[in-house]
Amino acid sequence: MKHRFTAALAAALVTVSAAGCSLDSKPQSAGEVNVVIGYQSKTINTATAGALLKAKGFLEKRLDDITKRTNVKYTVQWQDYDTGAPITAQMLAEKIDIGSMGDYPLLINGSKTQANERAKTEVVSITGYNAKGALNMVVVSPNSPERVLTDLRGQKVSASVGSAGHGTLVRALTKAGIDPKTGVEVLNQQPQIGASALESGQVQAFAQFVAWPGLLAFQNKGRLLFDGAELDVPTFHGVVVRRDYAAQHPEVLDAFLQAQIDATDFLHEKPLEAAKLVADGSGLPQEVVYLYNGPGGAVSFDPTIKPSEVDALKNDIPYLKSIGDFADLNIDQFVNDAPLRKAFADRNLNYDNAVAAITNPISVGGHDPVCNVAVTDPTLAGELWIDGHPTTQPAANPGCLLRALREANAKGEKVIAAYIPDTELGTRWFADRSVWVQSPAADNAYLPFDTDAGAQRYIAAHPDAKVVDYQAALAGAV
Repeated sequence: MKHRFTAALAAALVTVSAAGCSLDSKPQSAGEVNVVIGYQSKTINTATAGALLKAKGFLEKRLDDITKRTNVKYTVQWQDYDTGAPITAQMLAEKIDIGSMGDYPLLINGSKTQANERAKTEVVSITGYNAKGALNMVVVSPNSPERVLTDLRGQKVSASVGSAGHGTLVRALTKAGIDPKTGVEVLNQQPQIGASALESGQVQAFAQFVAWPGLLAFQNKGRLLFDGAELDVPTFHGVVVRRDYAAQHPEVLDAFLQAQIDATDFLHEKPLEAAKLVADGSGLPQEVVYLYNGPGGAVSFDPTIKPSEVDALKNDIPYLKSIGDFADLNIDQFVNDAPLRKAFADRNLNYDNAVAAITNPISVGGHDPVCNVAVTDPTLAGELWIDGHPTTQPAANPGCLLRALREANAKGEKVIAAYIPDTELGTRWFADRSVWVQSPAADNAYLPFDTDAGAQRYIAAHPDAKVVDYQAALAGAV
């Protein structure tokens, strides 16, 4: 089958959409410095360098402090895009100074900009990451007969070519023994176009990055087929800056990184409020944002650049070569953590200790009021969000969450959302969109899985286990 993306990808990287053309940088006057930020409001694991950072005004506050000391005025322009490709195009045209995008787009950004000294970029921080790869997923329609990834052989799949979601699709298909160029037909589409194509039946699957899979599941327009965590490869989004701009205005880059740390701290301290701000700025439901960005969510917000992430970039080079003619990229020269190390040092923070930390900085904790126990195991802990309650309610394990849901229903309380980690992979998912398995081997416990494939892998290892519907799990939990 023809893989329809080369021409479209090339166009995206050398031209800018009509919307982007209307966002040319404001002319800069004497004594004034423009800062043009390219971000993706709907890619919520870039929130600390995008939607949340913008909503809280942390960067503007940092720059105002510089203005008070130097009398130099800074004007920040925010440009919102659906994917990383147009941000790269604008950086190549020297019209965006700082941008955030996923791991695969970062590679394309570095490869495309390196020939132009004024456009040449470097990675200076990470926004959100998942150590296993759960930021990218493949979704099918709710009533689709496809249950495992290999069922997509010969089918049409929507993906944004060159995106993190597409990179995961290519890697997953290859691992499953399917040639990603001939085994499926990939339609290069923006996420919102692909979502509509899935709903209308024009494509059989939709491969994208957060928050699109969760959004479609929440809207009951999609069912999770493949969780990127199955690949067990780090996925992340990061920040790139034009080196020429950073050399001319190092104080701006420092202010940006300090502001990103401010936004990260705010998200850790007030995750529910942060989710609301990101939802307001992106147009996404708060329940979907909180699925990923809340405690124990798939996104760990940590600006440090970890060795595993650098290695992942190096290992992703074959993907870059597979989708087009891209110049070689020296990853060790492309990644520069010196400015972030300085930002940490200025706050008396230990950068090396932060780099070594690999668990999500925020997890579900507290006291489970239904099971009357402390919530201590983040791999089991769920979270219940009930309308009218000032805070969410923790659950020590899947059984306790099901009991809490049953009690809330009995009281006539409105459940806004309920979250639970996948039993096998640990990916947090909606309880009512999970596949539930009753397992005699686990004292007849009800175990949640985010995909049918995960549930079937468990059943294969525990023949007495069986899939039950959500209502049966609610009724049977003890």
